[in-house]
Amino acid sequence: MEGSFLRQLQKRDSVLIGDQLSYGVALKDVTPGTEFLLPDWSKSFRDSLEVVKPWQTDTVKTHKLGKGRKAYELEMYSVITGFDEGTFDLPPIAVVRRLQDGQTDTLYFEGKQLEICTMPVDTATFKPHDIKPQITYPVTFREVAPWAGGGILAAGLIALIWWLIARSLRKNEEEKEKLEPAHIVALRKLERYRGNKYWAPEKQKAFYSGVTDALREYMARRYGIGAMEMTTAEIFEALRDTDLPKYLYTDMKGLFERSDFVKFAKLTVPDEDNAKVLPAAVRFVTSTYQSDIEEEAAAEQPQSSEGADETPMNEVKPENDDSRFMPK
Repeated sequence: MEGSFLRQLQKRDSVLIGDQLSYGVALKDVTPGTEFLLPDWSKSFRDSLEVVKPWQTDTVKTHKLGKGRKAYELEMYSVITGFDEGTFDLPPIAVVRRLQDGQTDTLYFEGKQLEICTMPVDTATFKPHDIKPQITYPVTFREVAPWAGGGILAAGLIALIWWLIARSLRKNEEEKEKLEPAHIVALRKLERYRGNKYWAPEKQKAFYSGVTDALREYMARRYGIGAMEMTTAEIFEALRDTDLPKYLYTDMKGLFERSDFVKFAKLTVPDEDNAKVLPAAVRFVTSTYQSDIEEEAAAEQPQSSEGADETPMNEVKPENDDSRFMPK
């Protein structure tokens, strides 16, 4: 039968190596219900020729025959290609057709001839060249966005984990400090500022802030006042009615006022005055803590006889050994 075709997919006047072509048959007046059996070219075709796509069927046109009947024009083809130069005889196409009434016949189509060409090379002027590298394209935002988003998400998760760990450690430290006596916590924090490494003008603000903050926390627990949120004047107004000895009251008020000048007025304190800060703070903590111990001991002992000499705590200045807090 007639109707076989060989059609290029690339619109050129010749077939070059690697070009793809449609090789198949065209059938007219195909009635509905007709079945076709096409040759299997998936395993072998011809030397140097390959099947790119298996058989495909397209309906090109539909004809109405009247009384509700119709017929089709079909094209059935495979996509082939070749990678060698030369002329090749394509195999004939045998199509088995089974009509709706059960009749079966074979339609035989003659094969086509395929000529594959190469680009001519001028051997007189030809110079061999190295293999060209792959084409590089600029990176687009769509390509970078997933990686950037993943990096931001990972950084956020790491920051969240670090924050949760730091919060847990800080909470444990605060709970541990609450269980410890107030004077132990205060003395431990004051010990961090031992020495003269914080006496430089650019470090004095951190030095005075650290010492006074430790004392504020101690005062809050020892005397039950909100020292952390109070100003210097409010703190010592609240301490005026306590059992704090007068000399300690005066020393601490002077220390806090000097600290305010360092933090807010950028005052530079000489080394002689800096050397007195830590011993004064330690003396305040140990003296007030010692007074609690003495009061508890006095409450446990029987009342002394009348006329016995008693010396008030706030009139005697204790002599404590603060030499270990002096700068080395």
